[in-house]
Amino acid sequence: MTAQALVREAAARLAAAGVESPRVDAELLLAAALGTSRTALLTAGEVGDEAAARFAALVEQRADRVPLQHLTGTAPFRHLELSVGPGVFVPRPETELLAGWVLERIAGLPAPTVVDLGTGSGAIALAVANEHPGVRVLAVERDPGAIEWTRHNAAARAAAGDTPVEVLAGDMTDPRLLTALDGTVDVVVSNPPYVPDDARLPREVLDHDPPLALWGGPDGLDVVRGLLDTAARLLRPGGWLGIEHADLQGSSLPALLRAHGRWTDVADHPDLAGRPRHTTAQLSGHHSAT
Repeated sequence: MTAQALVREAAARLAAAGVESPRVDAELLLAAALGTSRTALLTAGEVGDEAAARFAALVEQRADRVPLQHLTGTAPFRHLELSVGPGVFVPRPETELLAGWVLERIAGLPAPTVVDLGTGSGAIALAVANEHPGVRVLAVERDPGAIEWTRHNAAARAAAGDTPVEVLAGDMTDPRLLTALDGTVDVVVSNPPYVPDDARLPREVLDHDPPLALWGGPDGLDVVRGLLDTAARLLRPGGWLGIEHADLQGSSLPALLRAHGRWTDVADHPDLAGRPRHTTAQLSGHHSAT
């Protein structure tokens, strides 16, 4: 069969299974099965039996709601292609905005320090290092399964010539985490576990994203409460904090920051779909006019 016919059939199968973007997924899976790019499919002709069988197996797994990125092995994030798979949270396009915010905050600084707490695949940390070569980035992850992916991606980006990111195992709520950096960090950023315990999630997320990356207690903000103390300790006066959150936390997370007592300029920001998506704030400084 031709590539186009295979894609048409697969898209119909995925649509019937309730997959959100059936045609795009079918094209990306066929490209993966053929070891080529999605654009190369436009000129592809007949597909051999072996590749067609590989493709059919991938389509069945996707229909069973295995995440597309686990099947292709990669997830795009800003200018990067990151390796992902079972055991690590798949980075989302919404989080690219938070990485962009970090880059805006450090744009004028020749040698800033950024700490990414709960880094997962390393997406935010590695994007920042890729786009601001003078930066020192420390990426912290507590899940032993996820940190293997962080290390793999960090090594790949360093080999590609990016500023190396320092990866360390640790808990973002640990009072002993990175104490040598207390009061010196320019930006702390986190896409923490923020899903409330009673939330309903798509099967791709529920069955395949690691639980440590998802659940945040009854209101989803348990981990964030500990994270605020860590960030306040690490940041220099006038340093910045950015935290991604669930769309229902657009007022509760800013309220938590305001009640904490150490933060000024608390603001919430929408994602590309206009939903509340991340909160930013500045550490109020006794020694700084910023």
